[in-house]
Amino acid sequence: MSHKFQEGIIYHKRVSPKKHEFKYKFFMLDIDMNAYEKLDNKYFSKNSFNLFSFNTKDHFGASDDFRVNIKEILNKYSIEATQKMRFITLPSILGYVFNPISVLILFEKDTPTHMIAEVHNYNGGRVIYPVKLESKDNKHFKGVGLKDMYVSPFFQRDGRYEFSLIYEANQFSLGINLFENDKKMLNSTFVGKSRVFNEVNVLSLFFSHTLLTVWVVTRTLWQSLKLKLKGLKFNKPTAQDQVRRA
Repeated sequence: MSHKFQEGIIYHKRVSPKKHEFKYKFFMLDIDMNAYEKLDNKYFSKNSFNLFSFNTKDHFGASDDFRVNIKEILNKYSIEATQKMRFITLPSILGYVFNPISVLILFEKDTPTHMIAEVHNYNGGRVIYPVKLESKDNKHFKGVGLKDMYVSPFFQRDGRYEFSLIYEANQFSLGINLFENDKKMLNSTFVGKSRVFNEVNVLSLFFSHTLLTVWVVTRTLWQSLKLKLKGLKFNKPTAQDQVRRA
């Protein structure tokens, strides 16, 4: 079976208007869409409660069949499905999840060509960024998306995301640089190593990251408080930033 877990560290560094950085342990689920129907075991379920779960309703469209939702989102952006596609996200842990970002990666002959980035905020908003990937060395892939949703109260609603990706057999890295008016404001990067998708690793990750999905939220609130104490001004979301958009 070719599903994986990617376990590693998230690095988060704000460059402006105030310098602020932190890091913490993190992991993500790496789904082989060719084996999607086999995404189940004793401790992991699709669309039902378990230690870990993957719930279709958390991502993309309205169909109960996640593959249908992928097909519709690719059609919307005129991107052809490829034989190899992987969806990387945070699974639900004991029925709770919050996914700041999930990505669908499309490959041609093992080379990443496109990435569909799904971004959620804490206000009920969701937006999709189709990203064309390019590389000069066939290892480090980059692409650009225009920011179109409020995410952090300390940044403007609009900006430019520069995505970076490394996807190899035992190495995974997903990075996002945020620019406002061509000025770099933020770098956030997850760097992980692959672990086999099996019951042993589900249990291992569960006991080492039991409260991860809760910590994603509480850590964000804690870091926001620290930034507020540094004197940063809050921005507010618009009505459009509080709905799920494709």
